[in-house]
Amino acid sequence: MTNLSEFELKFLRLEKHLLLPNVTAIITTQHLYDILFQYCITVEKEQKLQHFINMMEKHIKSKSKAPFSMPYSELAFLEEGLEELKLLNWMEADIALFEIKVYNLEKSSSEYIENIVEVLNNYLICKQIDDSNLIYVYPNWITKY
Repeated sequence: MTNLSEFELKFLRLEKHLLLPNVTAIITTQHLYDILFQYCITVEKEQKLQHFINMMEKHIKSKSKAPFSMPYSELAFLEEGLEELKLLNWMEADIALFEIKVYNLEKSSSEYIENIVEVLNNYLICKQIDDSNLIYVYPNWITKY
């Protein structure tokens, strides 16, 4: 790992998320798709559901210590399907969104941000959002969930 330059975490906001239960598998993801498909009566909603499922599968394959979660705002297209998720033991949680601000670098490359996230994972439960400088930070009770 490269030497870390100065950085800070800037708190942006809390977001209400639904979290995938820890005991899960790709098969569960496929069953979830079958259950939620009934709520996607438009092509647009079906595409959003497929994106959601793809993100979940990618997360499961990554073996991340952080849970898979999505903001309610991104799951609103499911409408009644949100209740189905809760019945399948998905849990609500307030997740903190932080921005990583890097100093003393001309550019903050995505690889450098990944190194910072790797170090942070030794101290807290966090997950980088795609290839951005944003991370979700999870409450400590998540590890017991």
